[in-house]
Amino acid sequence: MGEIFGVFAAVLSSALGGTSIGATRYLVGSIDPLAIGSFRFGIGFSLLLPLTLLRGDRWPKQGDWAAAVGLGILFFALFPILFNASLIFTTAARGALALSTLPLLSLLIGAILGAEALTWRKSMGVVTATFGVALALLSDLASAPTGAWRGDLLMMAAALCMALYGIWSKPLIRRSSPIAFTTMSMAAGAACLILLSYVRGSFAPVAGFGMPQWWGALYLGAFGAALTFYLWAFALERTTPTRVAISVTVNPITASLVGAWLLNEPLRWNLAAGIIAVFAGIWIATTTGRRTQAASASASHQT
Repeated sequence: MGEIFGVFAAVLSSALGGTSIGATRYLVGSIDPLAIGSFRFGIGFSLLLPLTLLRGDRWPKQGDWAAAVGLGILFFALFPILFNASLIFTTAARGALALSTLPLLSLLIGAILGAEALTWRKSMGVVTATFGVALALLSDLASAPTGAWRGDLLMMAAALCMALYGIWSKPLIRRSSPIAFTTMSMAAGAACLILLSYVRGSFAPVAGFGMPQWWGALYLGAFGAALTFYLWAFALERTTPTRVAISVTVNPITASLVGAWLLNEPLRWNLAAGIIAVFAGIWIATTTGRRTQAASASASHQT
């Protein structure tokens, strides 16, 4: 049951991440990507910190502080910088597909580092879900600007940051707690982004913010940072990095649905087919085959 809850939390986290794209797209016309990241993770940290203190959660031990800070900079500072920079060169659709290489990267890196076994079900699930994303974005992939490959590579670099965070943070999360570890890591990333934003003068346009911009920033902080990444850490504590990573294929699906709802973007047959393929891939990768179940049951009976 714990692993099922972990997979569900990962899917919900990625779904919230998809809705956050709408808020980011709205704010990007008012402030630059560094300032958006500063608001997102600064507000997220300010919400997670009192919750962690009230719950009395176990903080990372002193010996894990350097790793928690380093992973925080990797995931909550470098990742959003690469993510936002990639969309300067490529389209949102191609960027979403490039980010969907995350489960494949997690699967390969996890196998190389010995973090988890490389099984055919996980491999088939990853391929099926990635195919689902490509199918859902089929109508938008052909319209690529000149030099879009630069953005694709930057997004894949962002996915690599996310994969390494998922693998390296799992044992640290288990030694502390999901909320406390996420809070410490997010604090490190937010501090880097705020410092860079201050140096570059990225906060100057905030003086002209109206209520819509403040609501957008608050949504990103509360739901796009605090809740999204708490659920991500919760999932990593309970299941494998690849099974968590494959949920990211839900992200472009929910982004498309939000786009249709808020921006009146058209929904086509390929989106529905892509949704089916994505969830089929997640099911394949996160369930155990009958032979494996039988073998586990037999071993349990013998012991």
